[in-house]
Amino acid sequence: MLLKTSLRSFLAHKWRLVLSLLAVVLSVAFVAGTLVFYNTATSTFDRLFAATASDLSVRKAQDELTADSPGRASTVPVATQQKLAAEPGVKAAVGNVFSSSAALVDPATNKVVGPTTGAPTLTGNWTESPRRSVDITSGHQPQGADQLMLDADTAKKAGLGLGSRLRVIAESGTHDFTVSGIVTFRTTNPGAALAFLDTPTAQRVLLGTEAYTSVELFGDGSRSNDELKTAALADLGSGFDAKTAAEQQKENSAGVGSFLKFMKWAMLGFAFLSAAVGIFLIVNTFSMLVTQRTREIGLLRAIGGSRSQVNRSVLVEGLILGVIGSTIGIGAGLALAVGMIQLMQATGMNLDSSSLQVTWTVPVVGYAVGLPVTLLAAFFPARRAARITPMAALLDHAAPAEPRANRIRAVLGLVVTGAGVAALALAAGSPGSTGGLLLGLGLLATLTGSVVLGPLLVSILVRLLGGLLPALFGPAGRLAQRNVVRNPRRTGSTAAALMIGLAVVIGASVVTSSMVGSMTSQIDKSVGADYVVDGGHGALTPAMIDAARRTKGLDHLTEQRNVPAELTLPDGGTLRTRLAVSNADFLRDFRLPVATGSAEAVFSGGGLSVGQDFADEHHVKVGDQFAVNYGEGRTQTLEVAAVVKTGNQLFDQRFFTDSDTVAKAMNGQLPLTGVAFGTASAGADKAVVLADLQKSLAEYPQLVVKDQAGYKEMVKSQFDQLLGMVYGLLGLTIVVAVLGVVNTLALSVIERTREIGLLRAIGLSRRQLRRTVRLESVVIALFGALLGTALGLSWGVTARAVLSEQGLTVLTIPTGTVVTVLIGSVLVGLVAALVPAFRAARMNVLAAIATD
Repeated sequence: MLLKTSLRSFLAHKWRLVLSLLAVVLSVAFVAGTLVFYNTATSTFDRLFAATASDLSVRKAQDELTADSPGRASTVPVATQQKLAAEPGVKAAVGNVFSSSAALVDPATNKVVGPTTGAPTLTGNWTESPRRSVDITSGHQPQGADQLMLDADTAKKAGLGLGSRLRVIAESGTHDFTVSGIVTFRTTNPGAALAFLDTPTAQRVLLGTEAYTSVELFGDGSRSNDELKTAALADLGSGFDAKTAAEQQKENSAGVGSFLKFMKWAMLGFAFLSAAVGIFLIVNTFSMLVTQRTREIGLLRAIGGSRSQVNRSVLVEGLILGVIGSTIGIGAGLALAVGMIQLMQATGMNLDSSSLQVTWTVPVVGYAVGLPVTLLAAFFPARRAARITPMAALLDHAAPAEPRANRIRAVLGLVVTGAGVAALALAAGSPGSTGGLLLGLGLLATLTGSVVLGPLLVSILVRLLGGLLPALFGPAGRLAQRNVVRNPRRTGSTAAALMIGLAVVIGASVVTSSMVGSMTSQIDKSVGADYVVDGGHGALTPAMIDAARRTKGLDHLTEQRNVPAELTLPDGGTLRTRLAVSNADFLRDFRLPVATGSAEAVFSGGGLSVGQDFADEHHVKVGDQFAVNYGEGRTQTLEVAAVVKTGNQLFDQRFFTDSDTVAKAMNGQLPLTGVAFGTASAGADKAVVLADLQKSLAEYPQLVVKDQAGYKEMVKSQFDQLLGMVYGLLGLTIVVAVLGVVNTLALSVIERTREIGLLRAIGLSRRQLRRTVRLESVVIALFGALLGTALGLSWGVTARAVLSEQGLTVLTIPTGTVVTVLIGSVLVGLVAALVPAFRAARMNVLAAIATD
């Protein structure tokens, strides 16, 4: 009986529940789509790695400190490959040569071929391996020192084909080739660009010696992979590292998986945020439906319905909404996953949308999101409905007033908000982990307090916001103001949905703007160099450095290298880090903020600089000595010559030392230069020198050559990209919030049908009525925007203070974003009111007056 009543009620009001249903669908779709995309992507890469992994991969063992030093590729001798090929149980031993530091350039356009960010460009030798990731689909394999094969995806994007010319820029120099063949991935292209040379050419161009970077073993089945590994290592002795197929797959999957997991949790976070916003929409919907059904509920109580039955009836309606919305959302999630795969294909990651991986977790998590959201949202209206007495319901269409509950709500909201403000204030004065914890508590408390205080704030702020409406818009303005404050709880919960999304937008904008401002300030204060030359994916080769030095009007060029090292501290502890190694010209291009000691002694006397925080934590002072291990048995002792002040992330978290000193310990084998800084000669036109420097390095289009202004703009653009992603993901939350405004207005129009009819009868025109609804919507949206802006600013300002020790020393308020948000809220209000205003104006006056 209860289920039948709930179903009838649900079907009777199905059109009033459409927008609430849509909120559930959107949230569940985003969650389901994210999970399906993640499962499909990881499954695709797992199949790729499983299909291409050799039974055993053998490499030269490398000290962890030197494993990723630029220009120091470890090699396996040809004799080792021949020795492994003779091992019992080995069917084939294939010598591979691969490098990720070489750049591919189209000589016709002088543009980089392949990805410039994210996935690598891999150049290597073509081998007849039993398991390959690609097949030759046109042309032929490279035959001779001037031929090269390219993968089909990269060739298509670059407009290259058989016979096209392609340039490879490696540490050994610049080499031109002709495309002899095109290869196509068997499973998926992970976004990388692949180029294949014949083995002798690859060894000469990429390694400069007749050797391999690895030897891949394939067994004949007589031995397991683990047995092959044990036998190979025993035969080769120390100095080699070997990984079985399972170990290779695990290592490769971990590399890709970290990126995919970050994407998954970021998108799930925003999906759950949109679900939280959807709760406000559904609460409003059920609250208004309960109000409109007050007499119906009274009749149900009068014929014997108990409070618990009324409560369960509303909850069952919420459950039905959740089941239908979640089911549709899961289906929509599959379509969203296909769209995400298509988007990744546009970036070069060719995932297969025809083999979506829909595991049992997708529907389980989908329903786990959709059902609790709707049940939680329906609980409070259901509770209020159950408290309606039969006589009160039959005599009055409104729910009973709850002055005591409102007072309790106001007190609770003030207490929680006050506690949140206090936590934020304490966090602002406590940089570091303690401040981070207080920030989290303050953020949660101020958000909760603002939601709870919403109805009280409506009575205060909306009266102020709407104070000008009567003067500007006459009767329509007066009606709009009164309608908004008529039900403060409804207005507060509607605005809260918009408030949450905008608060996150403003908070993120403050933090990213402060990051850019702080970085710009630090560059202005500390960097005297006029130009920056960055190697991008790779390092700067000696040929590049020589070309830059020959630039007319360039006074000098400062090279900086990052050298992996292990420091043994005076207190006996150890620290693995990277030393920032440069020469004395560094002090001509940078102003090192020294607290104690001498910067000159760092770069000319073989000293070492440490940050103030590090010095305080480990009780290090000028004159203390560190034992430094560079790997492969190369060690030396460095003395602390300077302690650098905190507050500048360019310096205070790094260890600087002199390149000549480190070169002695490493037998002159320093890693390649990572970045170089140049300064124009006195009196030279800096713009002209920049143009000449770019011209000197024109044959290396993979390099980034900027002046200070250009470098700052590049840093800003990187933060803008991050912020753009945040805005895009938050768009879902704001869409749900806008649906909430539309839903509240639409149901409010239905609720006030008779009132609207009477107003029309006494002379209110259709135009005035539409204006009234639009003004209501704008005031609600502005109210939510103002609360969201206040919250976002408080969160962003506090977060900046907490992160001040990490270099966020400048607070920058993005006034443009704040103004855009406020203007956008007015537009949101106008758009949200279109359909409700049109419907209200189209009502038949007599039919509306006759409505009961």
